[in-house]
Amino acid sequence: MNEEQVIKSLTALAHAVRLRVFRDLVVAGSEGRTPSALAEQLGVPSTALSFHLKELVNAGLVTQERVSRNLFYRAAYDEMNAVIRYLTENCCAGADCGQTGTVCCPEATKTSTLES
Repeated sequence: MNEEQVIKSLTALAHAVRLRVFRDLVVAGSEGRTPSALAEQLGVPSTALSFHLKELVNAGLVTQERVSRNLFYRAAYDEMNAVIRYLTENCCAGADCGQTGTVCCPEATKTSTLES
């Protein structure tokens, strides 16, 4: 992860709707959500939501998969964890911060595609 990628990710999250979408997708886990489910859950108009989803996909924080007629969006846990690692790599000036493990989200170890 380099500085440019981190800036792109943080820029994508620097909007209230995109932050809410991303957090909802993190909660949804590897199952993901369809745009209609996200719009209903978050109370965001579909037209605005598609713009925000595109921004999150372009930043690499969200993946998109077509399953039959439906699109499913999922949080990109590897990318999210890479941003967090980048931001905290010099945490506590090298002293033990009490943090264990390097994975910030257990979902990161699960499959990111729908099982058929």
